[in-house]
Amino acid sequence: MNQSDSVQAQFAALYGTQPEFVVRAPGRVNLIGEHTDYNDGFVFPAAIDLFVTIAGSSRPDRQVRAYSLTFDQSATFSLDTLVRSADPSWINYIQGIAAILKNDDINLAGMNIVIEGTVPIGSGLSSSAAIEIASCLAFEAAGGFDIDPLGRAKLAQRAEREFVGVNCGIMDQFISSLGKESHALLIDTRSLEYEAVRLPRSGIGLVIADTNRPRGLVDSEYNKRRSECGQAVEILSRNIPGARALRDVALKDLERFSHLLPKTVYKRARHVVTENERVLASVEAVKVGDISGLGKLMNESHDSLREDYEVSCLELDAMVYAARNAKGTFGSR
Repeated sequence: MNQSDSVQAQFAALYGTQPEFVVRAPGRVNLIGEHTDYNDGFVFPAAIDLFVTIAGSSRPDRQVRAYSLTFDQSATFSLDTLVRSADPSWINYIQGIAAILKNDDINLAGMNIVIEGTVPIGSGLSSSAAIEIASCLAFEAAGGFDIDPLGRAKLAQRAEREFVGVNCGIMDQFISSLGKESHALLIDTRSLEYEAVRLPRSGIGLVIADTNRPRGLVDSEYNKRRSECGQAVEILSRNIPGARALRDVALKDLERFSHLLPKTVYKRARHVVTENERVLASVEAVKVGDISGLGKLMNESHDSLREDYEVSCLELDAMVYAARNAKGTFGSR
């Protein structure tokens, strides 16, 4: 039984009727472009074949009754009283979407829903964005209204920032909402312009591996990296006209004024500046079928993240280098 069938079967068992709608949204992996998003840069993610699926029906009242197959938990809330929940916490993503829709004066309908996710939680594959986008699609289906995919991504980002309380970028919601099968998306995080780039049809595969180490930077370190990037921009903007973010800094200009930057700040800036270059070069490599070139850029990305941005770890390095030494590997990060 596939995920859609299991969710529909559970809905029928729980509510005694077939669902009126079934919606889903994917998780994602970022091929290249790390820590560029909050520097107004470029990212190159792809949707993956792991999803959050919601089966549901509208209700005549203002109640939302939800059951999570993933957590084997139920939760109910009123659309008139949206308050963050400590337990269960997963309901906050659904409530957050409802809160932003209400703030935008969209008339919402209550609904009965069953949710199941195959995106591993806390894995860096954006399970939170997937439940946000799926929840928005569910409210649209129950309420009989439509939001364009880019508008849906923006709304979901606001829900995570303003209701859930996570100061995230827009990449995760963007790719979950606008992802296209067999394509990656080049996203300009400043203008939100994007381009779907066809991935090779055969001959290569994308392997996502788990180090089993708890996720990356703690909040204090993440904020520290953002602050260091901001410090670099503050100094460089005095000498580079129009430099509002590291996205506006060319590598030759960074090197020219490197003596003005503290050593650590320079290294952080160097990663972001070169990573933006690698993203754009990766897109061109994919377009012409240069998979060896893409692999080389992925290797350089990891090395930069380890040496200049200092966000790798022993487990990740070990897995990356094991993969690079495996026959048939083009690149690993």
